[in-house]
Amino acid sequence: MIRTSTRQVVFHRHAWKSAKRTLCSGAEAKSPGASIEQGTADKQRSESNLPVHDVAIVGGGMVGMALACSLAKMPLTNHLNVAIIDSNPALQSGQSIKKEDPPDPRVSTVTPATKALFKDVGAWKYVEENRHAYFDKMQVWDYTGLGYTRYHAKDVNKEVLGCVVENKVLHKSLLSCLQDSGSQHKLYPLRLSSMNLEPASASSSRGSLAKLELSDGNSLYAKLVVGADGSKSRVKELAGISSTGWKYSQNAIICTVEHMEENRCAWQRFLPNGPKFALLPVGDKFSNIVWTMDPEESLNRKSMSDVDFVREVNRALDNGYGPRPKSQSFGGASVFSWLTTKTAVSANDCFEIPPKITKLASERMVFPLSLKHANSYATKRVVLIGDAAHTVHPLAGQGVNMGFGDAFSLSNVLAEGIAVGSDIGEVSLLRRYELDRKPVNLTMMAILDGFQKAYSADFGPFNVLRAAAFQGAQHLSPLKRNIISYASGEHRFPLFS
Repeated sequence: MIRTSTRQVVFHRHAWKSAKRTLCSGAEAKSPGASIEQGTADKQRSESNLPVHDVAIVGGGMVGMALACSLAKMPLTNHLNVAIIDSNPALQSGQSIKKEDPPDPRVSTVTPATKALFKDVGAWKYVEENRHAYFDKMQVWDYTGLGYTRYHAKDVNKEVLGCVVENKVLHKSLLSCLQDSGSQHKLYPLRLSSMNLEPASASSSRGSLAKLELSDGNSLYAKLVVGADGSKSRVKELAGISSTGWKYSQNAIICTVEHMEENRCAWQRFLPNGPKFALLPVGDKFSNIVWTMDPEESLNRKSMSDVDFVREVNRALDNGYGPRPKSQSFGGASVFSWLTTKTAVSANDCFEIPPKITKLASERMVFPLSLKHANSYATKRVVLIGDAAHTVHPLAGQGVNMGFGDAFSLSNVLAEGIAVGSDIGEVSLLRRYELDRKPVNLTMMAILDGFQKAYSADFGPFNVLRAAAFQGAQHLSPLKRNIISYASGEHRFPLFS
């Protein structure tokens, strides 16, 4: 019989408790490492569950939507999974467009080249379902009355020179085109917060990708990030791409006005010290105004009464600052008469009195003017289009056409890359887009900036030179044809051909 003393029992109990604590202590000592490993695994699983897109377009405005439509319609790119990141509620709910309402003051002049691109992707048919206004002639003149130029579509064997469309109509048409395409696209109604280039090891087997964090805290991956988010581009900022440019000491007032008869001409008058006044048809008896002036004057004009503003509009368009130009016969009054066999001015070449504005039909909007150009359009997995890459003076309504040109050029370059198995985010491929668009954009920017500076000077010799330029464009048919072709988007430098 084995007897166990009370002291032995107590000892064994203490020993067991001590051993148990030791075992537990050992387990606890190992738990931090295990926790870290588990956390890393959880993070990897979480990262692997993030959505991955081929293309992430940051900015769902007109230019960004044009790119999405082009990618959706091209056979080599319509399989791409596209994300569109934009917090604009209009992208989700759609914009209400009522034909009985006056036109919105935010409009764009669509060139024949841009119209052809819209037709190619199937978006123009949606534009034609809404209000738009073609114009087949344009008149440009100086307040001094020393010269003028009239352009006609027939001068280049075209039916129209351009078409003025409300921005909301263009945007809705592109959105409708995308929705009807059946392509893989997803809208994120959010803002871009941050962007990083993830190395291959952090992106599992997918290779290096761009990681985009959105304003709700969620993230996504993309092979290519397209900055279509305007002149204050967040993409450009996060990519570290610098810009060169300057601010003009001018603001622009835009608004919709009404007149007695339908207008099918684009009018542009240069006023003293640099302001420019443009009147563009927008359909029915409505026209759009773009009026540039110094910032203080713009604020005064914005706040004046409708009656006073309409009076100032008519003064700037026709009967103020100086006389109307006189239609001259080719027989002797013009220094360019020896270049033509005509002996008299045709009715189409005579100076035409612009329409009289009867009332204001929208609010007046004011915005500052500047010129800015990105020093690079592309880095690894990032590319810029539209105002994110360049902003220009609205002198000839070319800004949005330049952006549309960017969008369609980029989609073509991506298609060419896919055809030969290239990575769509590689810089070597994206540089081809930059090489295609940068010379075109810089040339247009230089021309517009040169015009702005030339018409900001107001003294005798410059006035005479400007008058000679107007008369030269009016009477020299080769020069006139090239100016029209260049402004139409054909991108031939406006010299003799």
